[in-house]
Amino acid sequence: MQVSLLIYQSQGAFAERDDPDRRAAFWAERIPYYHAMRAAGVLADAVGLQLPATAVTLRVRNGQRIVEDGPYADTKEQLGGVLILDVPDLTAAVDWMWRFPGLQTGVVELRPNLPALAASATHPEKADLEKAG
Repeated sequence: MQVSLLIYQSQGAFAERDDPDRRAAFWAERIPYYHAMRAAGVLADAVGLQLPATAVTLRVRNGQRIVEDGPYADTKEQLGGVLILDVPDLTAAVDWMWRFPGLQTGVVELRPNLPALAASATHPEKADLEKAG
């Protein structure tokens, strides 16, 4: 099963990650974690995100398109990255979650992924997307 670990970071963690003088310390504890996941064969994909200030939020209200700078949520922690794991079950995913080195300053949310879209009777919307594309 595939799950996503959504990594939420504080402003301080974002600053540490992006500060050339503190970047090495930030990654020093994370890189071994990612290597361990890859060695265990559970890391399917990973992506880090730019600073929350680079976000653009879109919505439609009363027929009006609204574009706002910045992240959707105004909270202490913002989404900083996503890890996609391919694990046998949720217990294994939670075990990897507990090992994440950023838990001391941030939050990790686990969500099971929806099945991949395949052109089949169970996912006819993929065929519709391909026709529209």
